[in-house]
Amino acid sequence: MTPELIPYLAVCIFVVAALYASVGHGGASGYLAVMALFSLAPEALKPTALILNVVVAGVGSYLYLSAKQFSWKVFWPFVITSIPASFLGGTFHLPPELYRPALGMVLLFAAWRLFVRRQHDEYEDKAPALPVAMLVGGLLGFASGLIGVGGGIFLSPLMILLRWAKVKEVSGIAALFILVNSISGLFGHLSSLQHVPDFAPLLAGVALLGGSIGALCGSRHLPVRTILQAMSLMLFMAGGKMFLL
Repeated sequence: MTPELIPYLAVCIFVVAALYASVGHGGASGYLAVMALFSLAPEALKPTALILNVVVAGVGSYLYLSAKQFSWKVFWPFVITSIPASFLGGTFHLPPELYRPALGMVLLFAAWRLFVRRQHDEYEDKAPALPVAMLVGGLLGFASGLIGVGGGIFLSPLMILLRWAKVKEVSGIAALFILVNSISGLFGHLSSLQHVPDFAPLLAGVALLGGSIGALCGSRHLPVRTILQAMSLMLFMAGGKMFLL
């Protein structure tokens, strides 16, 4: 990527961070999509996305917990298995012919998930059984470390579909889930940090700013359905591109 394109990439990262943070997500799937569209080296995608995820999910976790949109009772069984599983997943290095289709599937799933999201908060929630939550946490943690996302893009729709928590709590749970898994996955993939581009601190700075704005808005219950549906189009395009490389 030429230096002239870096400012445009930074603007896109800012927008992705703000939009994803508004629903408690770190934005890794969005960062992966944007960086793929800007043709960053494949080996730089995963570690850079995880770094940005840590920044945005960190500020998001703080703001959502401060707004009391969180449930420790639901959260902890998922995370005690997801942390070691994410570290393990981060130690695996998929060859390009496997990594690109896998990344494409993640992006397409994220696009579909965002497009069909609805605001449903009027239902009786029930926390999952402990063995179920631990199994799901382990599977999602391993996938997040392997692909380079925080796992919230999968956890959120699953929790809403199965009514494991109120929608207002899901964003906070997802934010902290993403934070711990991104950190664990990054530690499991430390060798990849040599591929992080020199302008990564700039991207982290704009992601922090965008994530702060998005999480602050999201914690105050601003509507996000239209924004998420618009973003799904970008993810569909980026996911499709990964199958054409």
